[in-house]
Amino acid sequence: MIFQQSPLFGVSILLVAFAWLLLYKTPIGLRWRAAGENPLAAETLGVRVRRLRYLAVIASGLLAALGGAQLSLGDLSQFVERMTAGRGFIALAALILGRWKPWQVLAACIFFGFADALADSLQSVGWGIPPELFLALPFILTIIVLAGFIGEIRPPAALGKTYKR
Repeated sequence: MIFQQSPLFGVSILLVAFAWLLLYKTPIGLRWRAAGENPLAAETLGVRVRRLRYLAVIASGLLAALGGAQLSLGDLSQFVERMTAGRGFIALAALILGRWKPWQVLAACIFFGFADALADSLQSVGWGIPPELFLALPFILTIIVLAGFIGEIRPPAALGKTYKR
């Protein structure tokens, strides 16, 4: 069947909807975004910035673990060394391309997933082109897309900066 998907695909849609609702429709989401954008201003309003940042790291680790479980159990049905094959870099590119917004990141992930599936499909055609070129297709598209959008994308202001009280 052409549209046969893992059950975790539906779970991922629900997680994106939950993340969007949490971040953009609740007071805790406002605090969470403030802790990442301007932690000093958030703390002056009584937000516990360190606690929220630790919770964000824990949540991202849980989501990464879910992705790793899907990759090892859902796709390959076993653990294989180097099975991620650079997908972490593509995930970062999807985050940047999606401008750190849940629905846009999902759309970027679907785009890169389509590129990965297209690369697999084109390998089997056998046009006399080296298969390594098709394996590089998702990474080539990543570079092209990021090079085209890099000037327009602004990360959260406090991203990667240590917060000191």
